[in-house]
Amino acid sequence: MKMPQEPRRERKNSAPLSPCPIVDISDEELVSIAVRDLNRQLKLRGLSRDEIIRMKQRRRTLKNRGYAASCRIKRIEQKDELESEKSLEWKEIEQIHDEIKRFKEECNSIQIQYESLKKFAMNNKISIPPELETL
Repeated sequence: MKMPQEPRRERKNSAPLSPCPIVDISDEELVSIAVRDLNRQLKLRGLSRDEIIRMKQRRRTLKNRGYAASCRIKRIEQKDELESEKSLEWKEIEQIHDEIKRFKEECNSIQIQYESLKKFAMNNKISIPPELETL
C-alpha cells in the first residue's frame, strides 16, 4: 500500500545567503568576475580561508540561481512556441478535414450525375461503352 505523500513546499525565489565578507563586491560583480580575477582579489584583500570559501560558495549559489532562472525562462519560451505550433497544426488539420469533406461531397455529386446519365442512356436505348458500365 502506498503512503500518501506530503504536499511539496514551494521554495522562495531568494534563499538567504551568508553575508558577503567583502562589502565592496556586489552580487552582480561576484557572478560576472572571472575566477582568476576573483582569486587574485581575494588573496590581495587578505581574507581568511573560511571567508574565501564563503565567497566562493556565495558565487556558486548566485551562478546556480542565474542558471535556474535562465532555464525557467527558456522552458516557458519553448512551451509558448510549442503551443503556437500546436495551434497552427490544429488549424491545418481542420482545413484538411474540410477539404476532404468537400471532395467527398463533390465525388457523391459526380456519382449521382453519372447514375442519372446512365439511367437516361438506358431509357433512350443509347449504348454505353463496356468500360463505363462497371463504374
